[in-house]
Amino acid sequence: MSDLRVVSTLGDKPHLVVMLPGMSMRAGEIFDAGFAEAIAQRGLPLDLMAVDASGIGLDASATWDILQNDILTPERARRQSLWLGGISLGGMVAMAHVAARPGVVDGLCLLAPYPGSLPSVNVIARAGGPDTWQPSEADLRDPELRVWQWLKSPPPSLQVFIGHGREDRFSERIQQVADRFPPAAQHTVDGGHDWAAWLPLWTRFLDAGHFVR
Repeated sequence: MSDLRVVSTLGDKPHLVVMLPGMSMRAGEIFDAGFAEAIAQRGLPLDLMAVDASGIGLDASATWDILQNDILTPERARRQSLWLGGISLGGMVAMAHVAARPGVVDGLCLLAPYPGSLPSVNVIARAGGPDTWQPSEADLRDPELRVWQWLKSPPPSLQVFIGHGREDRFSERIQQVADRFPPAAQHTVDGGHDWAAWLPLWTRFLDAGHFVR
């Protein structure tokens, strides 16, 4: 785990959420924003870990192996449930990880997940949308488009919470990601691409009943 910076409340709770922060965001900022405090206030049987995504990225296979082998695999073996989540780019990385390694977690918590750059998204738009887009070999060399290939048909057994602020600058494109999941998984709150939206979304996620006492 030496190549990944980690902040956590690891204990012996039956549930764990591993969160990947956004670009240029430290793992500790998730705790500074009150995510762990919100868990404690609710008395949930849930531990929280934040892993700096700066060393993971969409194509960093070596550190993906560290995330999987040093964190996700051993933690899943000792937990009742394991969720992987992310904020902004961290949300995109979380989806990419699950797309590349089916079945590695029980759920995804996506807070304003980065929907991909315009060149990537425009490839899909020109094809008429995700359902009609048939990715070429060249498309699948783009890690963002590999996530969108997975979004064409996400596994129905995977639990998902996805939300964003209504004033988020990526709102329209994030909603296109959200629409790939059931309506019950989709959430919006006031706020932009910032903590003013992300913390209320996190508390809504905690109140959704995934982690019973």
